[in-house]
Amino acid sequence: MRNEMMYRPIINEDILHYLRTEQKQLTGKLGALEELAHENGVPVIPHETVVFLQFLLKQKQPKNVLEIGTAIGFSASLMAESIGKEAKITTIDRFPVMIEKAKANFEKLGLTDQVTLLEGDAADLLSTLEGPYDFIFMDSAKAKYIAFLPECLRLLADNGVLMVDDIFQAGTVLKDIEEIPRKNRAIHRHLNEFLEEVTKSPELTSTLLPLGDGVALISKNN
Repeated sequence: MRNEMMYRPIINEDILHYLRTEQKQLTGKLGALEELAHENGVPVIPHETVVFLQFLLKQKQPKNVLEIGTAIGFSASLMAESIGKEAKITTIDRFPVMIEKAKANFEKLGLTDQVTLLEGDAADLLSTLEGPYDFIFMDSAKAKYIAFLPECLRLLADNGVLMVDDIFQAGTVLKDIEEIPRKNRAIHRHLNEFLEEVTKSPELTSTLLPLGDGVALISKNN
């Protein structure tokens, strides 16, 4: 399940190597999970995004967190460790193989009481949630970001932050669509729609960061 974009850096490779190797590393069971994911090519967030997310969450201290895209449970576990046991995390995934691995990892890390895993398609589940969530992390199907955005904003607390991962597609998001392989054009088109909305909407404040394959931070203007 190799994510090719993880291996096509959008910043200087020497800087990328420094960010991934010289910043504080994870330890214990969570560190072992990160290392195992990288060894097996599982598309978890890269280490520069790990460090940024830790910092952001420790400043924000959210009490109610929503994640769209559980994968093997690494980022949900990272968030749980970063903000402490008083916070609750709800995470959504639709792939049985990932769900099974995530459940096993939550059990191994002692997080089953703190993390609630919802099984199914986010397109169906988001409308059933009430929120509000202080922090939402979206790292799912890139072509669905624009479709999920309205529900994320509905669920987001007035002072909350929505963090969206993998928005640049290794920089190809800026290319003319005719240069994009046909199999990737839906992602390209919908990501451009998403970027247009979050950067231009008068109702939102956003910033884009070159972490990993690109990160967007979004908040609502109250």
